[in-house]
Amino acid sequence: MGESNNSFLELVGITKKFGDFTAVSEIDLAIKEGEFFTLVGPSGSGKTTMIRMLVGMDQPTSGDMRLNGELLNGVPANKRPTCMVFQSLALFPHKSVGENIEFSLKIAGMDPALRRTRANELLQQLRLPLDYYSKGVNQCSGGERQRIALARALAFDPKILFFDEPLSALDYRLRKTLEKELKDIHRETGKTFVYITHSLEEAMVMSDRIGIMRDGRIVQVGTPNEIYNHPRDKFVAQFMGEVNTIDVDDAGRNKVRSKADGAVYAVHKKPDGFKAGHLIIRPEIMKIGSVAAKLPNKLQGVVFNDYALGSRVQYQVRAAGGVHWLVERLQDEPFDGKLNDTVYLGWRPEDSILVKD
Repeated sequence: MGESNNSFLELVGITKKFGDFTAVSEIDLAIKEGEFFTLVGPSGSGKTTMIRMLVGMDQPTSGDMRLNGELLNGVPANKRPTCMVFQSLALFPHKSVGENIEFSLKIAGMDPALRRTRANELLQQLRLPLDYYSKGVNQCSGGERQRIALARALAFDPKILFFDEPLSALDYRLRKTLEKELKDIHRETGKTFVYITHSLEEAMVMSDRIGIMRDGRIVQVGTPNEIYNHPRDKFVAQFMGEVNTIDVDDAGRNKVRSKADGAVYAVHKKPDGFKAGHLIIRPEIMKIGSVAAKLPNKLQGVVFNDYALGSRVQYQVRAAGGVHWLVERLQDEPFDGKLNDTVYLGWRPEDSILVKD
């Protein structure tokens, strides 16, 4: 908890049990004020249970949650200075856009003229026309409803906004647009955003820091670049995207040996006490063709298939020992190979990742 002195939202030893099942176990986490923090993990990792405790829908079995030093344990959701944007959005379909945005302000007894002023401010901030104030919510597009839900959440000026996979039901193009818009809105408002998603892509695009969850625990916290380039273990590396993973043993100074085919590869650095583990090389780091033949780590394989990825091309190459490699190149990088050709693959020692488990 080295960051606790600077933390805005602090969790210490948070555990949640349902009978004999432990959904969340001994979570320690410090989130800074104004940070965009994302919890990401596969289904069943505990992230939904985490968000329910953070907003006050569930209480932890043990451990403490503090906001600005004040204990949150036992404080009901409607008494917390926080707000939640749900996957379902939970907008009132029979109300207008303006009435939805003003809902919390009306409940709080704010003067109607002041409510209207605040709603108009939020419409402008969320890039919605002012004449949408009187428009029915059901007349709005999916992307517009997302903005309305966010405007409603921002209306009463919460200290933290929590997001439960709000973009998961949208089509790809709209989701990509709103990812950038959410990041822009975060920057403009300066609010603390805590976001839950199973989508690595969303987490990488929007977050200041990411927490990776697995089996009820946070296994690594860091910036997107830190987690992508320095994963703590095989699970994190593979969760962060497609990778080539080779089971290896120690083979002496700065070298490891593949268990599949006995090939020896050079590495830049080994973890302390390394005897066996996994060598991880990302497809975009690897080279293919004549340029690969000149690199310290190289092997040969047969091009089995290729996949167009817009600006990039990905190749599946099958090598000795039944190992299937993925390698990517930019469209404008020279390569004259084709399916069924025998080609070189290669990478530099400093571009590989070595983990114990």
